[in-house]
Amino acid sequence: MFEDDSQWQAGDLLGRDDIAELLQKRAKSGQVMRGFKLKGSNLENINLVNYDAKHGHQLIDSDLYRANLRGAHCFMLDFSGSSLMKADLSGANLHCANLSNCNLLGTKFHDAKLEHVTWGDRVLQEQQAQASSDAHEQLDLYQQAEEIYRHLRKVFENQGLFESAGYFFEREMVVRRKQMPKYSLGRIISKTVDLFCGYGEQPLRVVAFSSIIILGFASLYFFSGINFGGQTVSFDPYGGWSKNGRALLDSIYFSVVTFTTLGYGDITPLGISRLFAAIEALIGSFTLALFVVVFVKKMTR
Repeated sequence: MFEDDSQWQAGDLLGRDDIAELLQKRAKSGQVMRGFKLKGSNLENINLVNYDAKHGHQLIDSDLYRANLRGAHCFMLDFSGSSLMKADLSGANLHCANLSNCNLLGTKFHDAKLEHVTWGDRVLQEQQAQASSDAHEQLDLYQQAEEIYRHLRKVFENQGLFESAGYFFEREMVVRRKQMPKYSLGRIISKTVDLFCGYGEQPLRVVAFSSIIILGFASLYFFSGINFGGQTVSFDPYGGWSKNGRALLDSIYFSVVTFTTLGYGDITPLGISRLFAAIEALIGSFTLALFVVVFVKKMTR
């Protein structure tokens, strides 16, 4: 370990005018910087880039609460596990930096370069909320997570990075849902929207849902029966694979045209199949409209 790390970890260097210069010199040793106390330090325009190396410097599990990192050069820098709470990273270069498991509450990212940043699957507060068994603590942590996701979403939207903005919008809506009472109508509706389309960010979920509905209703038609050319088409336990296979294909075809509300009229429902067809047509109309909305939202960004 670097000989002066005990001073960094004890916070003995806080308040020094040359702390940025000292940290730059320490980083050049190439050794991991762990548990450094840099609370409120003025690190404006600091250069922590590990030039001509495949990996960036590591400043992990450190305290950078309210640190001034405006304009800092942090390309590929590993901040993982650090507290960046209320730190100012405005205008900083964070390309390819690692911010996973960081406390990002109140962190300022205005005009920062954020392409290819590693954020982790969930922000720290959401992870802590999921691990907590205290309802009040969970609510507070989810509110903090929502604030972080909202800020990141706005930052990415302002920079025109809409793919990342969409991800943070989706996470924002998820943690907002988790603040609602369990089994409440609002939470159920929110969960349903998430499952169907990821709050408008996952058009493939709409496709997957459509496929499940089409195949599900095709199975119902296969067993309840449909009319094709004056003959009943349905499962026949004595019909063999060939006959039942054609009947299943006809049922899938009828399910597709019913779901899409094409209604060619060559095949018509029988008995209870009419109820199934009416329900599928309603679901299909809604789902197709939803897909158009989600697809247009994604493509017009």
